[in-house]
Amino acid sequence: MAEALTRPYADKSSFRRVAILFAGGPAPAANAVISAAAVSFLRHGSEVIGIKHGYSSLATYDPAKPLEQGTDYVVIDHPMLSRTRSKQGIMIGTARANPGKMVSSPEHLKDPERVAPLKATYDALRSIGVEALISIGGDDTLKTANKFKLYQDTLPADAPRIPVVHLPKTIDNDYRGIDFTFGYFTAVDFLAREVRNLLADAEANKSYFLVESMGRSAGWLAYGVAIAGEASLVISVEDIRGKYRTTEEYTNPETGETKTRDVMNLEKVIKRIVLTMITREREGKKYGVIVIAEGLAELMPQKYLEGIGRDDHGHINISAISLHTVFGKLIANEYEKQTGTKRKVTPLQLGYEARCATPHAFDVMLGSQLGVGAFRALEEQKLNGVMVSVSGQLQLHYVPFEELVDPQTLVTVVRYIENDSDFQLLTRFLETYVNEEDMPVS
Repeated sequence: MAEALTRPYADKSSFRRVAILFAGGPAPAANAVISAAAVSFLRHGSEVIGIKHGYSSLATYDPAKPLEQGTDYVVIDHPMLSRTRSKQGIMIGTARANPGKMVSSPEHLKDPERVAPLKATYDALRSIGVEALISIGGDDTLKTANKFKLYQDTLPADAPRIPVVHLPKTIDNDYRGIDFTFGYFTAVDFLAREVRNLLADAEANKSYFLVESMGRSAGWLAYGVAIAGEASLVISVEDIRGKYRTTEEYTNPETGETKTRDVMNLEKVIKRIVLTMITREREGKKYGVIVIAEGLAELMPQKYLEGIGRDDHGHINISAISLHTVFGKLIANEYEKQTGTKRKVTPLQLGYEARCATPHAFDVMLGSQLGVGAFRALEEQKLNGVMVSVSGQLQLHYVPFEELVDPQTLVTVVRYIENDSDFQLLTRFLETYVNEEDMPVS
């Protein structure tokens, strides 16, 4: 056993040059992750390269146009890392370029055209001497990391491999394989302060704010913001069940095929929100803040989704729907219909403001441990194709990609808030209590 003040790992790193890449949306404590990973390798003799703006330059790499230092990548050294763990932003930038977007099954790995961007990524990294890759990002970036590993598995046995480890990032906290992702608590606190400010405004004006919170797939962020911000009600995708869920038929505009999809029963959801408002008025509170998760957009009736496009990862363009505006109008109209009086409902979206907020101490510690975990996974454990995870008192775990990604579809599994879990029930205990039997039938 090493002495308490002895460096845990004293040997020189086996990697001459390691690359760090950040992709997807920003998150508080991003620089803590990058800095801790980089310094761990620097202090053990490796060179560290920061790939700028995600996969943008890698996926389109042309051997005739070598990657340029300063434009496509930077050499990270100790002076660059000075006092960066708590710094806002992302020191190497980010982007949503997806070199694996044409690969959606293992069979596609045999198609040279489909894997061309993955090959370009591999060739680009090899061209600058990278021997290991640290991927930082959300579930889409995890999918890309997995596809990059799978692509390398198809190479000849004597071809050099670039082992890859992934560090989970999202303020949405909807990641399978880890309890909490870095930046989540900072984002919750930042947005909760905004909600408390809105509450004071609403009380002064006897009005309501309808807040659309970021959180594309699951309700972790919306729930956290509602709890810490003392909102009157929160609704996320996990709540759309039972009478609040229905089905509808729609025609696929590309194929003309008629399909059935699950959607929210928008009429009942709106009535449920108005019931909270009316109940609060009986308690002498003619104001409040309602929080909805942006992921509800995927469950909107088809008429609200006509002409809405999707991104490289297949996600609907939520900003084009303006969910908060739609909900705000419907709530105001339903309130007037039920009461015969008007109540101002101001819709707005919160989320982007929090993505580069100054990180909390906990997120800095969590992010730093994940960064160190990348070194320990690659160097100490000699692992490849794992996600670094943390539980309990920042205890490290290494989760193989195959436990996180469907082997047939190569898609990650979203971690939703479990229905009737203690976390979900926490919001129900804290928000305005209503008797749903008082809700109008139609």
